[in-house]
Amino acid sequence: MATVTLQGNTFNTNGELPAVGSAAPDFHLVDGKLADVRLADYSGKKLILNIVPSLDTPTCATSTKTFNEKAGSRDDVLVLVVSADLPFAQGRFCTTEGIGNVAPLSMMRTRAFAKDYGVLMTDGPLAGITARAVVVISEDGKVLYTQLVPEIADEPDYDAALAAL
Repeated sequence: MATVTLQGNTFNTNGELPAVGSAAPDFHLVDGKLADVRLADYSGKKLILNIVPSLDTPTCATSTKTFNEKAGSRDDVLVLVVSADLPFAQGRFCTTEGIGNVAPLSMMRTRAFAKDYGVLMTDGPLAGITARAVVVISEDGKVLYTQLVPEIADEPDYDAALAAL
């Protein structure tokens, strides 16, 4: 179990992020067309998982926009933003904000992703959704970098995530 804070209040996650060097856990998420997607669907691609509580918050929106800009010029990287938001809301956000270099994925059918990646909030007002985190995965499915952002209202370290690629 790890801890994070939200405006100074401490909350727990269900576990720890995957270890650097380990195989990234498989996942079952939902894309904007309501299709199921898994990690294997991105085989051969470098991934940045931008894990956020909800795109309907300022910091989550900012991190998604920033990764859209910073990774947008790289053909070798795919940024996936994972949240508990419904795919319809994710799609509206991306359209409204002009997000074209980030693929939104929803946990609407299961919280297994959050559990398997150790980011499921287990108590407090955000229980049941994710803490803010970044996981970078190599094209062969190995974890290259992780960051559990200690304060949920803070942005992740974009440069460190990109440098891990």
